[in-house]
Amino acid sequence: MIDTILPSWEQLEMTGQIVLALLLGGVIGFERERRNKPAGLRTHMLVAAGTTAFTLASMYGFGGAPRDPSRVAAQIVSGVGFLGAGTIFRSGSEVRGLTTAATIWLVAALGMLVGTGMYWLAISSTALAWLVLHVVQIGRSGSAIEADEDATSPQHTDHDA
Repeated sequence: MIDTILPSWEQLEMTGQIVLALLLGGVIGFERERRNKPAGLRTHMLVAAGTTAFTLASMYGFGGAPRDPSRVAAQIVSGVGFLGAGTIFRSGSEVRGLTTAATIWLVAALGMLVGTGMYWLAISSTALAWLVLHVVQIGRSGSAIEADEDATSPQHTDHDA
């Protein structure tokens, strides 16, 4: 009876993977939250953890049944694309939300990387994305500007929502 209550080492490792995905999604989500974007900390954390859970379920959740984890991965990409599309808005010639949509797509990939055990790639991808979000912004003139500039300044043209 106690064996059915206590998690196995494998289940503890999977729980750790979901926790790691939550943390990595949180790094990206915190940046979006800080900029008052519609998809912020919680959304990014949940997308990362959810994709990890789906990835783990597709790999280990069906016992001895024949399975193809890549089928679930393909559905994750489609589903998250639909979720990201909800953050994109068009007003006249201005399109807003593309960066937020891209970050949702990225944290889904991070979750899949964690779920498949590719921890270094997930962590390094998170670090690189963080750098892109904090350091690189391209203005309408095409020149790179500091990400921490005042969002109301005329040269700041990150039209993300």
